[in-house]
Amino acid sequence: MKDFTPFEQSLGIAFKDQSLIQRAFTHRSFINENPKSGLEHNERFEFLGDAVIELIVTDYLFRNFPTHNEGELTAYRSALVNAIIMGEVATELNMNDYLLLSKGESKDTGRARQTILANTYESFVGGLYLDQGYEVCKTFIHNTLLPRLEDIIKMKSWKDAKSQVQEEAQERLGLTPAYRVMGESGPDHDKYFTIGIFFGEQKIAEGKGKSKQEAQQTAALAALEKKGWL
Repeated sequence: MKDFTPFEQSLGIAFKDQSLIQRAFTHRSFINENPKSGLEHNERFEFLGDAVIELIVTDYLFRNFPTHNEGELTAYRSALVNAIIMGEVATELNMNDYLLLSKGESKDTGRARQTILANTYESFVGGLYLDQGYEVCKTFIHNTLLPRLEDIIKMKSWKDAKSQVQEEAQERLGLTPAYRVMGESGPDHDKYFTIGIFFGEQKIAEGKGKSKQEAQQTAALAALEKKGWL
């Protein structure tokens, strides 16, 4: 079992049940490669953590933006709770150092790794919720994820990314972006879609999400970041 003590100390959190934090960092690929490890992968924790994060972020937005309408609050939440932002936060927290991955996955350091890290952030919250409850999760998310909101609002990256990238591409390049499904994973009740955004035949970026619409938005935001159009 990995020693998570330095990670826990950096967060000021100590898990009562170490098997929960171990599972939060165990990717399915590691289990597939090490079927006799006795460990379980983190996808159920990810499912739980996703719901906990959404509730905490929604509650924060509802309480702190009393004059904003439902559409604006939804846009803020979507811009904050996505694979790009959560992947960046997970990287800053050094979650990458504690991941249990297959040998193949461990070599990938690109966008796929960022998605794995975003999922790990969710699964960590799921494990933390099981171990210590809602209030500790709330403090963790307020300290790590919600500080990103100020820049999102300041840079207006909460605006519909698909519309924004289309406007920019048409104005700058005279073309309309296209989206293609690159892959699907997960069971029917919890699917993940990978969508590529293309300028002509050139793939600019990819995005993942639990619906095709969410994956397109994530891909559009990634393209805006890559092109420096935010």
